Amino acid sequence: MGEITVVSLGPGSRELLTLGAVDTMKKAPRLILRTQMCDAADYLREIGLSFDTLDHLHEESFDFDDLIQRSARAVLDAAKDGNVCYAVLDAAADQTVKRLREQAQATVLPGVPLAAPCLAAAPFQDKIEIQTASSLSVTGTQNALLILECDSRILTGQCKLELLRWYDPDQPALFFPPQKEAVRRWVRLPLCEIDRQRDYDHTCAVLLPPLALRERKRFDFYDLVRVMAILRGEDGCPWDREQTHESLRKYLIEEAYEAAAAIDEQDWDHVAEELGDVLLQVVFHARVGEDTGTMELSDITSHICSKMMDRHRHIFGSDHCETAEDVTANWEKIKRQERGLTTQGQVMQNVPKGLPALLRACKVQKKAHEVGFDWSGVREALNKVREEADEALSSLDQGGETLEEEIGDLLFACVSAARLGDIDSDEALSKATEKFISRFCRMENAILQAGKCWEGLTLSEMDVYWKGSKQRPQG
Repeated sequence: MGEITVVSLGPGSRELLTLGAVDTMKKAPRLILRTQMCDAADYLREIGLSFDTLDHLHEESFDFDDLIQRSARAVLDAAKDGNVCYAVLDAAADQTVKRLREQAQATVLPGVPLAAPCLAAAPFQDKIEIQTASSLSVTGTQNALLILECDSRILTGQCKLELLRWYDPDQPALFFPPQKEAVRRWVRLPLCEIDRQRDYDHTCAVLLPPLALRERKRFDFYDLVRVMAILRGEDGCPWDREQTHESLRKYLIEEAYEAAAAIDEQDWDHVAEELGDVLLQVVFHARVGEDTGTMELSDITSHICSKMMDRHRHIFGSDHCETAEDVTANWEKIKRQERGLTTQGQVMQNVPKGLPALLRACKVQKKAHEVGFDWSGVREALNKVREEADEALSSLDQGGETLEEEIGDLLFACVSAARLGDIDSDEALSKATEKFISRFCRMENAILQAGKCWEGLTLSEMDVYWKGSKQRPQG
């Protein structure tokens, strides 16, 4: 197997060929160009260098991935007969070079990157993110974006569709038309026009400027971080600036509940809005932490990423899990190891006290179930509910000194019955509350339609209307 040396022809112009690349190509026993559709290839002919090209593979390949695979294989096959110099436009960004590096030893010489002429011609010096048209993935608009190798109308149109998720159709864009010269020129046009130009080749590019916050229609995570930094900054909002971890605690709980309620409604625009409120609370705490020295955003993301990878050792490690049940059991085992929990009692004590009471009761009961300490079924649990209700009545008859404790036992028994019936007790109670509100409203409407008011009714008279509300159809 011969050696493979990769050189860059540069963005296309002969003026951007490096002396090192030319010298290496002159000495190579065999020279292969990925494409001869550039001024640099014309220069190589003029100085008497002969070469093969892989341009024919474009017509033979099914898609871009197939082209990359075929191109890399062609170079590897050529290297079986001796040393090969493989010339591409930009070795640092070329996908066939990446594939060669994965499959064989290849020496890659530095060269002028494809982006260099466009960056030199850019009318602004903001931070510029560089991507290629074939792998464009837009995640935000806070940086300028340069899209290289817009080599066809179809590919550029695909890029436009991706860009329109983040930018307005009339957003000004700088389009670099096909050009052989080293010094590039651009034309300003609306984003919606980038796939309606006359000519395209691998030198075509699109440059979009960064957008100020107020000019954007979509925002990413780091935009939220920036907004919060502004609000907590020296000239920011007085209310936001005076908040603490403690003052924000209640909002975190409220927003989580509102997001859960939106999910129940299955109004997905509303869900997105409410999850945004939850995310705001996380970013808010992170900013307060940075201001007060308690934590940073990277502490939050580091903790959760480390935890997720460690708890998913069947993905990121050597553990083996076949089913979701296996994953859950493994998760619990790892959690016990992390927290040094050796007894089931310690496991119960580790259930967070800050959880809603119904949820915490259910989690504690599940820990008891793991060691077999549980009712055999719903019926037995409901018998316990009856027993606890009787004890509450007895406490009431005796003066009610232990009534709170007995009511607590009754609620705990109800949670047990719901759990064994595969019912979420919190959701069941929420539905019961909604049902009560709906019936109450129907009862109230019936009272008003009868020309009566609350103050003139006895409880027994109200009960007549209440029973009537039960008989009416829901909704």
